[in-house]
Amino acid sequence: MEKENAFKLLLSCPSALSSSQVSVNFDESYDRVPHPDHDLEKSVSQIWDKRVQQSPSLFNGKKFRYGGHDGTRTNVCLHLGLTDYRTFVGTNLNPQWERFLVSSEDDCKQCQHTSSPLGNGAIVETVDNKILVLQRSNNVGEFPGYLVFPGGHPEPEEVGITSHKCENGLQNSESINSKVSQEMFDSIVREVVEEIGVPAATLSEPLFIGISRRVLNVRPAAFFFIKCNLQSAQVQQLYSSAQDGYESTKLYTIHSSELENMSSKMPGCHRGGFALYKLMLEAGNNIK
Repeated sequence: MEKENAFKLLLSCPSALSSSQVSVNFDESYDRVPHPDHDLEKSVSQIWDKRVQQSPSLFNGKKFRYGGHDGTRTNVCLHLGLTDYRTFVGTNLNPQWERFLVSSEDDCKQCQHTSSPLGNGAIVETVDNKILVLQRSNNVGEFPGYLVFPGGHPEPEEVGITSHKCENGLQNSESINSKVSQEMFDSIVREVVEEIGVPAATLSEPLFIGISRRVLNVRPAAFFFIKCNLQSAQVQQLYSSAQDGYESTKLYTIHSSELENMSSKMPGCHRGGFALYKLMLEAGNNIK
């Protein structure tokens, strides 16, 4: 398997967890640790500055940083810190990204110097049992032309978070954790609606199936299973007017049996998402 296709499953939840079974501990202890090599650390801002010169429209948005998890397969707590797109570009996407890694069997320690924003993706199944797969456009920053499941990122600013200080009435950690946990589920619905064009009302409540990490750039992503009550042909019609349709060039609606071949054309984090979906199916989780 090529490095860009390779993945590691950081967390597998084949029983497919509802929002009530997934909690979050949002804390600055899960933030990135700066690298002790001054020159390497300096390259973070240098790379970002160069990217901004090339693309002045680049926006440095806040992201949730994956810092591990605890719990069981049926009740999971995600450990999240705060990072931003600038640091992601300067660490995970740095040509020297492997130098940011620590030699450790502990995933969180291994990646303590990387931004590692938690992305998300959804395996969406239509009422006629087709899975939705997008072909990325050639204008996107990562993996242009590759096949992916719809997805993006949960957004801190959607719940009023711009730092670890309490803002916008979020008075205590319990309230913040609850809002961040809900954003994990709300954000994947938003991404599907914006990228595919289907109304939110046609989608089931997302079920969390785990987290995979691409070996290349150690890029983590949370994956969800969602049912859509539309026929695949109806979804194709709606896709033509999707809000974020510019991010992709084609929508495939395929049987799960065909996904195996197509997954070889996916970046590792999404290939890992397919592996999580297969584990859910193997567990006999016939979700209605």
